Amino acid sequence: MAPTLNYIGLVVADMPRSLAFYRQLGLDVPADQDAAPHVDLTLPGGMRIAWDTEETIRSFDPDWTAGAGNGRSALGFECDTPAEVDKVYAEMISAGYHGHKAPWDAFWGQRYAVLHDPDGNGVDLYSAIG
Repeated sequence: MAPTLNYIGLVVADMPRSLAFYRQLGLDVPADQDAAPHVDLTLPGGMRIAWDTEETIRSFDPDWTAGAGNGRSALGFECDTPAEVDKVYAEMISAGYHGHKAPWDAFWGQRYAVLHDPDGNGVDLYSAIG
């Protein structure tokens, strides 16, 4: 049997701030997890997403350092309609999060926008056009 993708892990500088960002996007992360050094959430369909503090990572990898510059990965959140892309983007910006690329109609047929989470990870919002 081939390995199955089942887990996406993010390293965070500020757990409560990062979890607040993903809650704002609709993930049901329990509030009592804000003080945890590791948070693991099973999503519908079985995929898991997890957050670890930098301190947690350094506890087993003392030489770990945060990367610098632009990220090389992104998480994608599909919206039901192009209007929802605009709405969610505006709500996230209003909540104080960083908007990287305001919504636009992409040449590949989607309404698309890009946010950065509190740790600089790309978070894409998208919906099919038409």
